[in-house]
Amino acid sequence: MSDFKVIVRNNGPLRLEGDITIVDQDGKPFGLGGRTALGLCRCGHSSNKPFCDGSHGKMGFASECPARDLPPPAPKA
Repeated sequence: MSDFKVIVRNNGPLRLEGDITIVDQDGKPFGLGGRTALGLCRCGHSSNKPFCDGSHGKMGFASECPARDLPPPAPKA
């Protein structure tokens, strides 16, 4: 099992750490240059989407997401 973690940063990006593969909607992989950590934009203002470029700080993006338990998924009909 791979060691992979997603960290939801308050007022910032989603930080991915570990063995990362990111593909577009057609399944074509992004070249990550061997990175084992990177940030994905949550604010929508990055000029390098889907990756974070730090724009959240300039735009005053605010979002805090404390950990919580989700309810079980609804049964499939």
